[in-house]
Amino acid sequence: MELSFSMIPMENALHSLFGFETFREGQKQTIEQLLAGHSALAVFPTGSGKSLCYQFTATQLPNLTLVISPLIALMHDQLDFLRSKGIAAASLDSSQSKEESQAVMTGVQNGTIKILMISVERFKNERFRRFIKRIPISMLVVDEAHCISEWGHNFRPDYLKLPSYQQELAIPLVLLLTATATRRVQRDMAQKFAIHPEHIVQTGFYRSNLDIDLIPTQAHEKLGKLQNILNDTQGASIVYVTQQKTAEDVANALRADGYSVAAYHAGLGNEIRSRIQADFMTSKTRIIVATIAFGMGIDKSDIRLVVHFDLPKSIENYSQEIGRSGRDNQPSRCVLLASLEGLSTLENFVYGDTPESHDIDSLLRCITEQTVEQEWETQLYGLSNQTNIRTLPLKTLLVQLELLDAITPKYSYYADVRLKWEGDRIAFALRIPDEWQNAYQAILKGIQYKKIWGTPDFDKLFNESGLSRGDVLQVLEFAADQNVLTLESKGLTEVYQVNNNAFHHQTLANQLHLYVDEKQVAEIERIATMIRFFQLDRCLNHNLARYFGDQNAPEHCGHCSVCRGNPLIFTQSLDVNSQHEWQDQLTGYIKEFAQHMTSKNPNTPITAILISRFLTGLTQPIFTKVKARQLSGFGVYEERSYLSVLKAVTQILNDH
Repeated sequence: MELSFSMIPMENALHSLFGFETFREGQKQTIEQLLAGHSALAVFPTGSGKSLCYQFTATQLPNLTLVISPLIALMHDQLDFLRSKGIAAASLDSSQSKEESQAVMTGVQNGTIKILMISVERFKNERFRRFIKRIPISMLVVDEAHCISEWGHNFRPDYLKLPSYQQELAIPLVLLLTATATRRVQRDMAQKFAIHPEHIVQTGFYRSNLDIDLIPTQAHEKLGKLQNILNDTQGASIVYVTQQKTAEDVANALRADGYSVAAYHAGLGNEIRSRIQADFMTSKTRIIVATIAFGMGIDKSDIRLVVHFDLPKSIENYSQEIGRSGRDNQPSRCVLLASLEGLSTLENFVYGDTPESHDIDSLLRCITEQTVEQEWETQLYGLSNQTNIRTLPLKTLLVQLELLDAITPKYSYYADVRLKWEGDRIAFALRIPDEWQNAYQAILKGIQYKKIWGTPDFDKLFNESGLSRGDVLQVLEFAADQNVLTLESKGLTEVYQVNNNAFHHQTLANQLHLYVDEKQVAEIERIATMIRFFQLDRCLNHNLARYFGDQNAPEHCGHCSVCRGNPLIFTQSLDVNSQHEWQDQLTGYIKEFAQHMTSKNPNTPITAILISRFLTGLTQPIFTKVKARQLSGFGVYEERSYLSVLKAVTQILNDH
């Protein structure tokens, strides 16, 4: 029997569903707003029970709850919890077999599954969109919802499409969940989903059990200090680093000294990552040395220590990462081995993502030249190579063009569809619904075969039988569901309408250039704000809470290095960027790069920015294309500040 609040109090329902006696701060208020029919934004610190807000509410709603989650690991952890409580939940994700995906879709269709978890990218799947449009949905939940804000610390352009998906699917309720949103980001998120300010629920950020310690450290001292900290603090520990190579190096050094440790980063395969995470969860492995790829899917309550071996990316990242410790409310340590040596690396990541003005011109030219009858088709990877813009900033520019009304997304499809028969295609005709009989017979004749795999000729089927691409795929998907054939697709192609009346090349170029410049300034300022925060001479816990809009944290926590009388002063070793010796070889590297580019790709403008990105090892699509990594100068100055390299390169180019 489904619970109804008219019959029993919420606390009783909480206990019978989840086994908890009481709600945590903010949970009940958020759930009550949702059940009263109001969309809500919940801003709770890491580990304080955000997920329960949607999990509880979903059991009280008549139809499906659709959850957007950024990580497969995060989905699987939440699914394990829900299933352990007898709540019917499932995910559709890339780790599943065809049979598993089909079982989930059947469960959603017949109403036995109450909660479905997907990534935002799933909306690009033609088949999923056709399927989900037929399903009544009560609530859309967006986890890590700060990803929708361009002012957030982890902006993901695909998230900007979520409000239009909500309208398209007529979903009445939205719940946004985040642990790290400043007031500005909260306003931005709420406005995009028309959430009223009174329906934003924010709980306190202050964690009385977390000891924050900032220790000035030079690069050569880091490993020794880390070992001392690990020896002083027993229990599960996470050590955060910036780069994959550092994760491996530090883990190897600790392992050689007898520590129970594993490295974790995005360069490892899914199975290896899952095994490392499982070993950490069951305490087989005590220490994980990780890039920020680790942690979002972790619900381990007894992490006693989080060490930042390198600088975090931002205050938001720092808050999220230290928030993974001490979720059981027991005392836990959060240590930063504070050094400015890694500052250039963080800033260089930002500079590497900013498109040059001629790259933006190239994008707009591609759109103009490739548009046929106001329709433009593109594949992201190919467009990235054509324009020399990395895929994430390229997605961001396309979303900006949408917001400027220059282009409108129409639909997306897979350019390459192929099939392989698994059963008797003639006998299967008897099982096809009557209204699809003619289509099925036409499709059988309209498939071109190469050995066992066949490809539907969509143009021929449309011209001869009037069958649209959607008609053909609907019939083939039905056959695939019945295990008569295997259907594969790749080459995701986005189709946009180009709005000629708003597509003025120079105006758009200026607007996009201004946008990417402002974004670069904002991201560099985010890093500078973090450095200023670490050097404050007043309570760190108090100021961290204030940064996220919580004015109620104590002014003196008594358990941070500032309250103990040790405000951080960065000890800067000899500034590598002030040395001139490195510039002696610069001319040779520039000459080598310019000659290579001219021979491999003569149309590419060789600018000071492109050369500086090459020298600091900031990967660009063109570098992969011309195999620039093989040159001796690639990444030779990756430790140095990009701006200092750019200045020196510009000087040399001006002198020649």
